[in-house]
Amino acid sequence: MGSRIPGFDYHRVEVADGVTLNTAVAGNGRPIMLLHGFPQTHLVWRHVAVELAADHTVICPDLRGYGDSDKPADPTGAAYAKRVMGDDIVALAQALGHERFALAGHDRGALVAIRTALDHPERVTHLASLDVLPTLDMWEVMHGVTAATGFHLYLMAQPADLPEQLIGASPDVFFGHFLDIWTRDPAAIPAEIRAEYLAASRAAVASIVADYRASATIDLEHDRADRAAGNTLGMPVTVLQQDWGAFLGFDAAALWSAWAPDLDHRTVGCGHFMAEESPGEITGAIRELVRR
Repeated sequence: MGSRIPGFDYHRVEVADGVTLNTAVAGNGRPIMLLHGFPQTHLVWRHVAVELAADHTVICPDLRGYGDSDKPADPTGAAYAKRVMGDDIVALAQALGHERFALAGHDRGALVAIRTALDHPERVTHLASLDVLPTLDMWEVMHGVTAATGFHLYLMAQPADLPEQLIGASPDVFFGHFLDIWTRDPAAIPAEIRAEYLAASRAAVASIVADYRASATIDLEHDRADRAAGNTLGMPVTVLQQDWGAFLGFDAAALWSAWAPDLDHRTVGCGHFMAEESPGEITGAIRELVRR
């Protein structure tokens, strides 16, 4: 991809056998890792990352299967379990010299961040989640006609090779649909950035589907096991969400409280791509979190 975050150095870091992550790094101070979501790349953090790098070491990878990172083939989704992707994040931090770090994720990146924090509480000092519910809660609250808002979750949960062929037949229409309907301020994603998101997604249909397929199978099993065991997030947690709970009929803060005893839950008045639409608010919230 062509664009880079200004002032950041770029590295390819091996995190598992045959898997390297494209990673942007800048700044000094306590480390913060920022994980992007669908259908995007690390560039979603381009504004927030620059601001945080003034007093933190900021690490922005493309997740496995996305952007310029490696995309191991696995139609079952096992290679894209959030536990596996979380292990990537821990390995990445260690390779860059950080045993402990704060972690913020948006969308799919938030699901990776949540799983990383559950599996590696000794590594993750603070957790910020942008505009998702934990996987188990997400599947439990979606029902009836309101579930049509998440049709892509059901589509990409189907066995190979149906979603891959359907999406691959017109990837720009599919991925562009979400960039359009999830954005309140279209100017927040300039044409050149949008083009990069579409090109990156077009080249990653199989791995993106595998990521979503994992959330309907193995990721769900991992969340159920944690709930049964009473496992929670022990670090300070900030959750930033749109008020889509009102539409879907659930109390997001209550659901999150079951996972995060030390919770700051906020409703944000922008679209889904909040790090691009409201970067100042997101930067401020992350700064407040890491001071807790």
